[in-house]
Amino acid sequence: MAREGEGGRRDREERDSEFVDRLVHINRVAKVVKGGRRFGFAALVVVGDQKGRVGYGHGKAREVPEAIRKATESAKRALIRVPLREGRTLHHDVNGRHGAGRVVLRSAPAGTGIIAGGPMRAVFETLGMHDVVAKSQGSSNPYNMIRATFDALQREDSPRSVAARRSLKVSVIQSRRQGGDTEVLAEG
Repeated sequence: MAREGEGGRRDREERDSEFVDRLVHINRVAKVVKGGRRFGFAALVVVGDQKGRVGYGHGKAREVPEAIRKATESAKRALIRVPLREGRTLHHDVNGRHGAGRVVLRSAPAGTGIIAGGPMRAVFETLGMHDVVAKSQGSSNPYNMIRATFDALQREDSPRSVAARRSLKVSVIQSRRQGGDTEVLAEG
């Protein structure tokens, strides 16, 4: 029995080691009580495997390390998969919004790098994206920026999923990206 417990723990540690986590924001909050102020901390963490899965989490506690641990656990439970083109950029440009936060994410050619502000940069690095241009419009609140970025990433579609939805072949979808459909050009 003890071996099964050890194996389960080892499996969990290996699974956890595949993830990269980035602390995005820590907020210190104070509660005024009879003896003075009682401080608490709220942490915002982004977790990803750098292979197309990413999640964010929020944790609150009296101590900073405990808040970060809670946020990391929350992020690992809320992972999403994002389709990447050639494993380095988005398939198409996409907009996202949450509250007053709006973001525009654009695919970029190889070698561009990550051109994005703080919270969005953390999401792209943990996602494993290498080339993207992003612009934040509206609120600069890190929570709204992260949620708007995740909204945009969830709207991202791969050519395979679009082809399946339209009952077409992937090659037809991708030929339109490169230079237009030859049948449409021959008719017009």
